Amino acid sequence: MRRTLVAFALVMGVLWPGVAHAEVRATGQVTPRATGQTAAQGPAQASARPNGRVALIGVPGLQWSDLSPQDTPNLWRLAGQSAVGSLSVRTVGRVTCPYDGWLTVSAGVRSAVGHGCGLPPEPVPGAEGAVVPDHEYLRQAAKNAGALGEAVHAAGQCTLAVGPGAALALADRSGKVDRYAPSPDRLPAGALTACRVIAVDVDDLIRPYVTGGRLPDVEESLTPRQRAVAAQLVDVKVAAVLAALPQDASVLLAGLGDHGSAPHLRVAMMRAEGLAGRSLGAASTHREDVTILPDITATMLDVAGVATPPTVIGVPWRAGDSRTGDVERARTELADADVAGQTIRDMGGIFFTAVAVLQVLFYVVAFLLMRRRRGLGGVRVAALALASLPVSTYLVNLTPWHHSGAPLLALVGGILAIAFLLAATALGGPWRRAPLGPLAVVAGVTAAVLAGDLLTGTTLQLNSVMGYTAVVGARYYGLGNIPFALFATSVLLLATTIAHRLTGLGRRGAAVAVVAVLGGVAMILGGWPGVGSDFGGVIAFVPGIAVTALLIAGRRVSIVKLGGFCAAGGVVVMGIAYLDYLRPPGSQTHLGRFVGQVFTGEATEVIGRKLGAMLGTLLNPNLMPIVIAAAAFLVYALLHPDTASAGVVPAAFGHSPALRAGLIGALVSGVVGMLVNDSGAAVLSMALALAVPLTLSVGVKALGDGASSYEAGQEPASSSLVSRNS
Repeated sequence: MRRTLVAFALVMGVLWPGVAHAEVRATGQVTPRATGQTAAQGPAQASARPNGRVALIGVPGLQWSDLSPQDTPNLWRLAGQSAVGSLSVRTVGRVTCPYDGWLTVSAGVRSAVGHGCGLPPEPVPGAEGAVVPDHEYLRQAAKNAGALGEAVHAAGQCTLAVGPGAALALADRSGKVDRYAPSPDRLPAGALTACRVIAVDVDDLIRPYVTGGRLPDVEESLTPRQRAVAAQLVDVKVAAVLAALPQDASVLLAGLGDHGSAPHLRVAMMRAEGLAGRSLGAASTHREDVTILPDITATMLDVAGVATPPTVIGVPWRAGDSRTGDVERARTELADADVAGQTIRDMGGIFFTAVAVLQVLFYVVAFLLMRRRRGLGGVRVAALALASLPVSTYLVNLTPWHHSGAPLLALVGGILAIAFLLAATALGGPWRRAPLGPLAVVAGVTAAVLAGDLLTGTTLQLNSVMGYTAVVGARYYGLGNIPFALFATSVLLLATTIAHRLTGLGRRGAAVAVVAVLGGVAMILGGWPGVGSDFGGVIAFVPGIAVTALLIAGRRVSIVKLGGFCAAGGVVVMGIAYLDYLRPPGSQTHLGRFVGQVFTGEATEVIGRKLGAMLGTLLNPNLMPIVIAAAAFLVYALLHPDTASAGVVPAAFGHSPALRAGLIGALVSGVVGMLVNDSGAAVLSMALALAVPLTLSVGVKALGDGASSYEAGQEPASSSLVSRNS
């Protein structure tokens, strides 16, 4: 199997730049060539002076909103001389204390100290250097702790740390840092020229929040004026450090942690030749203006000309192609990005609670109205409005809602307005006369928006209430789990509307081909590294496509076949992931890194963590009501068609057997997606939230037009889909 994958990778090399840069050894192993530069270190690489001097100034808690030309003139001037961006400080927990931030820089992977998270411990000074106390415990809590300092020492270089956090970041695996000063004002003259790798801890913005060695559980404990005074003190100390640094030093300034109970995007700057006025990002996030903490480790080693250990998951910072303009504009845009992320994070729970209430209320009211055979037109309108809601959460990002004075109101108002507009469009055009017409509009818009977003860098999913945000830091690009559920469902429903027309013309083979081609293209988009990069989505999409195609072809689906389709999805995604693994380490996505974890035996831990997260969603009060209500309504409507839904659901299937196939395929993808993704119930709930209301809208129209052969007590015509043996 391994040799087959290697051969496949060589064939694909002409199609995928980066695979061709791997060399295949006689043993069948594929390793990147030692070019000295990864794909992430192209012409836009931020670190401009290899084998140079690098200084990290860590200012935990620093946000772009803290900077101003009046209160922080030195930081303001540094921003004008640097490439600038946002730093996502997510490590393991919801918020990142300074201890965890510095420890992550030390390890090069997201790390957490465990109990007692707050400020880093005071080092024990020696003749020149110092030793971080209880470093053995840190290595147990974060097994890669000391990776940065160890790599510098292995290259024959020394480390200089100023402050406890800096010592933690630069200590080697024994906990030792070569030269140490407790604070910037206690540095001897010329000390910053002694070593090539320097770190400075300026924690004055965090210390006012600390009580009893720990940060508070509230978001803010300082008044705006008190925080401004703390920022001024930071500004003075940073200015003193910059004045003492050699002119040839590349300067990284980063807000390395949170200061309260809520995560924020923090400041990231890099001053080096040719970087002023540019955005600062990294290949790890696929964003021109967002980086993560492990990237700092890789950047420092890259600038110093030190080999990066393979355990470091970050990649060097790089300057984006876009210009940020003046400092005021850059600060405003980066501060607004944090506002957008905060708004989405704050709104998430309330939004999904509202969606759950609306979904459950819809099924209850629809059940009562259908039993009385009244108000079916209103049910159709409500169904289309509910189905239009998910895609509206992405389309609203085409508007500048986060620049408004009331971003939450602008966001909610924009989502509702777009949903009503889409529902009105679905019900207003000439397509409204066909039962499948409005479904095709809503499903088509949903599929087109998400496909277009994947092809243009996923700017609509970022900071979307049904997407993800860099503030939370679970994902920064690609196809999220909820968007996958909506993408797979909308593509399958859209494909089946086309298949419905083709089967009516007697072209069943073409109908099957449409499902296979549209589904296959969407699946590749969703799983391809750097585009969708969705591992579990491919596993779930393949059986959904296969089941839909088989049912349209008039074939029976067995449990054995379903299991085979799921296995096929696993093979496909592992093939894609293996191709990603063959790329240089700095340009791999999490798919390629997972293959590496399989080879090293670390994959079991990853799978266990995701399984635990998935099981946790099964008790989610916002998601499971949608699953239970939609599934119960659908099952009851099929078992008791006349009393439960006035025959609406069978009418939909009788009008379009292809729709029944698409609905079953979408539900298969939803169930499998729930089992293989850490978002769990979110996947199935969103598949149901889109598919079932659209199916009801078709049934209401079909029943009203008499377009179905269904009559009370008669078997639906669609039952023939599963009557033939394969």
